Amino acid sequence: MKINQVEELTGISKKNIRFYEEQELIRPNRDPANGYREYSLADVEDLNRIKLLRKLGISCVDIRRIQNGSLSFGECMDHHIISLSHRRQDLVHNQEICEKLMKEHTEFAGLDAQAYLEEISEMEKGGTRFMNVRESDVRKRRTGAIAAAAVSIGMFMMLLVLILWANKEDPAPTAILWMMIFIIGSMIIGIILALRQRLSEVQKGEIDEASKY
Repeated sequence: MKINQVEELTGISKKNIRFYEEQELIRPNRDPANGYREYSLADVEDLNRIKLLRKLGISCVDIRRIQNGSLSFGECMDHHIISLSHRRQDLVHNQEICEKLMKEHTEFAGLDAQAYLEEISEMEKGGTRFMNVRESDVRKRRTGAIAAAAVSIGMFMMLLVLILWANKEDPAPTAILWMMIFIIGSMIIGIILALRQRLSEVQKGEIDEASKY
C-alpha cells in the first residue's frame, strides 16, 4: 500500500512515517519497477506499536533497541516506569514549593527568593529535578529562529514567483531577470546559512555565555 493509505490507517503523518523510516524503525519494501515504497500490513502494525510507545514517552533509540533485541520489552517498560515515578516525585516536590510560596507570601515584592532557592538546591542534591530554564530557552530560541527564517524565505519565494509572473506578462531582458533570480536565491541561501549558524550557537550555549559579559 502507499504512504497515503498508511497515514489514514495509523493517523501518523507522512512526515513522521518517513522520519521513522530514517530512524530504521520501519523498513518498507521497494517496488522494483519504479522504486516506490510499498508498505505492508506488518509495517502498519509496527507503526501503531511505535505510535503507542512514543505517546508513552519511549525514545526512538529504545524502540530500535527493542526491535534489534539489545533491549527486552520488559526491561524497557521497567526502566520507563522507574523514570515516570521519579518524574512524578519531582512534580510533587515542585507543587509543594508552589503551595508553600502561596501560603507564606501574598505579593511578589515581599518574596524571600534566596531562602527558597537554597531549599531547592538542597532538594536537587537529593535528586529532585526542577525546571531547566536553559532547556526551555533553547527550545524557544530554536523555534523563534526557525519561524523567522521560514517567514523570510516565504517572502522571498513569493517575490520570486511575482517576478516570474510579471516577466511572463511583460518579458524583461534575460540578463536582468537572471540577475534578480540570482540575488533572491543568494538571499535565501544566506538566510539558511544564518539559521544554521544561529541554531548551532543556541545549541552550544554560546548566546548564554555571551550574555554573561
